[in-house]
Amino acid sequence: MEKQKRGFWLLQAFKGAMIGSGFILPGISGGALAAVFGMYERIIQFLANPLKRFKEDVRYFLPIGLGALLGIFLLSFAISFFLGRYESVALWFFIGAILGTLPALWREAGKHGRNGSDLGVTVVSASVMLAFLLFGAPLFSKMEPSFGAWILAGALIGLGLIIPGLSPSNFLLYLGLYKGMSDGIKNLQLEVLTPMMLGLVAVLLILSKIMELIFQRWHTKLFHFIFGVVLASTVMIIPTDYHTFGVFEILWSIALLLGGIWLGHWMSQLEERVK
Repeated sequence: MEKQKRGFWLLQAFKGAMIGSGFILPGISGGALAAVFGMYERIIQFLANPLKRFKEDVRYFLPIGLGALLGIFLLSFAISFFLGRYESVALWFFIGAILGTLPALWREAGKHGRNGSDLGVTVVSASVMLAFLLFGAPLFSKMEPSFGAWILAGALIGLGLIIPGLSPSNFLLYLGLYKGMSDGIKNLQLEVLTPMMLGLVAVLLILSKIMELIFQRWHTKLFHFIFGVVLASTVMIIPTDYHTFGVFEILWSIALLLGGIWLGHWMSQLEERVK
């Protein structure tokens, strides 16, 4: 029993670290990763009603939260090096992990049945999200770091958790706040972290109730919507700078893609056994 409990904690912490990576890695959505790991609905329910199953939820989310914080903190150190030199290779691991969990997300979307309109929701959501990421997001202008700018950064991170498929780091890059955010996390700068937390908490408190209502009334439509935006956001992070790839990069990309697929599938299967 003790070994099983340890294994559960390690699994939850690892999934938390993966979800945390969605808050700081460009192109990755923490909400989408929470969805493919089977946690999204429970996170929304907890945020909307934190006192309803407080002790049970705290035990469930504690390793996830610790893993997410650790993942964000460690990534803030590694991000400038790996994304500066090996971004195109490293992203294949995340692509693989998402692909490995897509069958489980598809089963979740159709667990109450599906019809033509549900498939239409998937197609429309994927198309709209892809069009927005291609043409809409670059319209954002640069912002100077300030208290208000960091509140906006925290709000975007909250949106990345509430709205699966939305990558907050993409917007932070467009706004010119990304490097300042990662440096602030790495150096534990309160002038950056405090307003970010304010923006994050405000968005979670305001939108979690709305998302819980959507879950209760339109579960099937919502998850088909999530499936569509996950597909679109995954397409957007596929590296295109293959002119810089040599044999080493190609082999590592293939290995990381296959490793990510295996890991995503294994975690999905393990999640089903835990349920």
